[in-house]
Amino acid sequence: MANGLVVRSSSIHAAGCFTTRPIKRGSNVCEYDGPRFTKQQADERYRDRFITYLFSFGDEGTVIDGFGTAMFLNHCCDPNCETEEEDGRIFIRAIRDIAAGEELTYEYHLHDSDDSSADCSCGAANCRGTMFSDDEVKRRARREQRRAAAARRGNSRG
Repeated sequence: MANGLVVRSSSIHAAGCFTTRPIKRGSNVCEYDGPRFTKQQADERYRDRFITYLFSFGDEGTVIDGFGTAMFLNHCCDPNCETEEEDGRIFIRAIRDIAAGEELTYEYHLHDSDDSSADCSCGAANCRGTMFSDDEVKRRARREQRRAAAARRGNSRG
């Protein structure tokens, strides 16, 4: 593949993207590219799909249907890359020097998902156990607290 990147079996999840040569901190690794949709269009198009390679960004909720090398970068709670938006394009950049042979990863920061768990299997020492963003984890905890409080109120009336 281009830029010394290869896709092969990953201990994190099925297939992953690995580098065959060293990458310097701050370097662009690849671009997350593919067809673009609104969130509503993506929700409709992928309603019954279990696996997608969707990347959501921006205030407008643009969704990229991943196509190419970038779609194989797995989530990790201790990543070696991050995503950055630049003029409506999403680039994956190295946040530290990366040695040849390493799997390339970034934090997915999932949000607004129907998936109840989005379990993480990155194996990092600081693994949070989920691919959801910290904000999404907090939002879900507040929602669960409200549900529990409502259930307690309902039980106390009976």
